[in-house]
Amino acid sequence: MADFATNETMMSVRTFSLPRFLVALSRGALVTMTTAALCIAPVSVAGAQSSSVPIVRDAEIEALVTDYAAPIIKTAGLSRNAIRIVLVNNSSFNAFVDGRRIFVNTGALLQAETPNEIIGVLAHETGHLAGGHEFKLREQLAAAKTLAVVTSLLGLGAVVGGAAGGASGLSKAGMGITMGGPEAAMRNLLNYQRTEEMAADRSAITYLANTGQSAKGMLTTFERFSNALALSGSNIDPYRISHPMPRERIANLETLARSSPYFDKPDSPALQQRHDLMRGKIAAYTGGGASVLRTFRKDPRNIGARYGDAIATYLNGSSQSALSKIDVLIKEQPKNPYFQEIRGEILLKQNKASDAAKAFQKANALDSRKSSLIRMSYGRALMLSGTPANLQASIKEIKAGIASDREYPTGYGYLAQAYAQMGDMVRSDLASAEQKYYSGKIQDAQIFAIRAQRSLKSGTPEWIQAQDIISAKRK
Repeated sequence: MADFATNETMMSVRTFSLPRFLVALSRGALVTMTTAALCIAPVSVAGAQSSSVPIVRDAEIEALVTDYAAPIIKTAGLSRNAIRIVLVNNSSFNAFVDGRRIFVNTGALLQAETPNEIIGVLAHETGHLAGGHEFKLREQLAAAKTLAVVTSLLGLGAVVGGAAGGASGLSKAGMGITMGGPEAAMRNLLNYQRTEEMAADRSAITYLANTGQSAKGMLTTFERFSNALALSGSNIDPYRISHPMPRERIANLETLARSSPYFDKPDSPALQQRHDLMRGKIAAYTGGGASVLRTFRKDPRNIGARYGDAIATYLNGSSQSALSKIDVLIKEQPKNPYFQEIRGEILLKQNKASDAAKAFQKANALDSRKSSLIRMSYGRALMLSGTPANLQASIKEIKAGIASDREYPTGYGYLAQAYAQMGDMVRSDLASAEQKYYSGKIQDAQIFAIRAQRSLKSGTPEWIQAQDIISAKRK
């Protein structure tokens, strides 16, 4: 859903928390490398101290990136259902892992000209997951901290001993040991991370070969990193960074990549078209019509360019012109559910809720993935149509969407609004509590939950639902 500021359009954005010490570690790598494109790294999510990551939700993009990852995850021996792909609203070319999730920046999806480039990134991140690198990194962090503390204590002992014996030289040496402890610990940690990065790269090459796909996209990505580094004009100490230098990665992988019989295998035209449509959508939502033109400057009549233009026109407020453009695309691809989804959003902008509901209904019927986002949008359009019959149906559709996507706060917002229109303020408050809870606003969620619980029978599922929120700890 998404105008990156609201939840009323195609792609919606919310925040996700990462621990501050790990975000700092990641940012440190970025600063050292001078370009965000050089940090495709595993990041752990744990602990109470956190920093927000803006998460993007969009049915079309999620379906495509999930399709990219599925064969890679399978050949790596991981459960497809256990791994979730998460989209991050960030313009840099980056990706990272956490637990059982792979986070991919929208900037990476926009900049990658072919599916194979993103598939290579996903293969690399899957290598981190399959290798258990995230958990091993935690052990290394703990060891590095211990090493730094022990070395500092030894250095302090040398300073004290030297001062007591009047040996100024030994005292100065002790200071050197004290200062060198954290440095040695950091270098050891960074060396470990570089080793794991190379292991993930090699695993990725294996996964791509096993699934009959080319590793050329990986080399293209590293070339991009290398060019970005060269343009930055920075002098990088290769021993003070968490990733191998791009040229080193290319040298280590090129022979292995080219030995695959699939190296020159191109992406299928159908997959490339879906990739172009995704890039057109992201370009429109993040940079408007100008970004769409830049993205497809080599092929301005590409279907992705025309799709992006239709969305940019809609976002610019020219809904009737946008409707005409999307209708042309629907004639070309009448079975594309996402064209119907965009059409529904445009009609909502025109206050034509009943027509919008029909468009979302078509999108839902055409969508083989049965996206919860499309279903909730259908329910919202039914609600906005204002008829009593549609209002009952809207609650059914929204709740069905929430059932398969329980942590999506916007769905609870739709549900709260529908219950309020029916005059059921108790359930409206309960839905609002859920919306606030999954938006990270625990105190506000508890206020709504307390208000709802007062009118609910003790021990009922809804009463327990409210109690769970009331009892939640505030971070």
